[in-house]
Amino acid sequence: MKNKGILYAFGAYATWGLFPIYWKWLKTIPALQLISHRIIWSFAMLFAVILATRQFAAFRAETIKPRVLRIYLIAAILIGVNWLTYVWAVNSGFVVESSLGYFINPLISVLLGVIFLRERLRPMQWVPVILAAVGVTYLTISYGRLPWIALTLAFSFGTYGLVKKTAPLGSLYGLTLETGILFIPALGYLLFMGFTGTGAFLNTSATIDWLLIGAGVITTIPLLMFASAAKRIPLTMIGLMQYIAPTLQFLLGVLLYKEPFSHTQLIGFGIVWVALIIFVLENYLNHRAVQAQPIAELGEG
Repeated sequence: MKNKGILYAFGAYATWGLFPIYWKWLKTIPALQLISHRIIWSFAMLFAVILATRQFAAFRAETIKPRVLRIYLIAAILIGVNWLTYVWAVNSGFVVESSLGYFINPLISVLLGVIFLRERLRPMQWVPVILAAVGVTYLTISYGRLPWIALTLAFSFGTYGLVKKTAPLGSLYGLTLETGILFIPALGYLLFMGFTGTGAFLNTSATIDWLLIGAGVITTIPLLMFASAAKRIPLTMIGLMQYIAPTLQFLLGVLLYKEPFSHTQLIGFGIVWVALIIFVLENYLNHRAVQAQPIAELGEG
């Protein structure tokens, strides 16, 4: 069961890491159209899963509550901003900077937990947070601008995680509701594009049409794999494996798409990577210490 969980997690993170290849196939289409198709076909797939598993009545009962709708409206806006920024960045030649956003995202999540949930950090946990801030500051100086793509991705997804922490629904119901909230504006936008003759769907080629429909598939399948993995393997293992995705994105940007990556950028990224190593190591050692404590207490008894 654990091995299957590892495979599911690897499949999810590897798929997310290879996303740039898929979006590059559709780089001639404006990012807003791509995201609208992603929303529509994702909702269609997720809703089909709910219908196929005979969960519609339960889904409806859970999602018509005003508090639930308010929470997931915020979550929907955040994930929409994240998706739009990411797709635009990838197709505009910023795959490397996008990967930085997902490298620093766990540290942003920690910081948001401290600010909004009043969580307390262990002394050593402050080290990677401060190092990450130093790395981003250094990159700002080397870029000559704030790395706004990375920060938008990190903060939008980190805040999305913060909202989901208090959200009452499971992953399937939650994402179905989020994409459902975005469905009407996305459909309205695509219909407008179609009427004005600027829509890509059914106006380019069958390959493009299938790739646009496939945007829902590549969104839904890794999320379902991740949900299955989360039930089978410890969160510490998931935490370690999450860096597969930005690592693959980074390698694609540098090696496949030949994006510029200077020595000064390497120093900035290096500082962030050192911060992540410290962060992961500290969490791993603390987890080991917590697990060993009951055994030690039992021995003393």
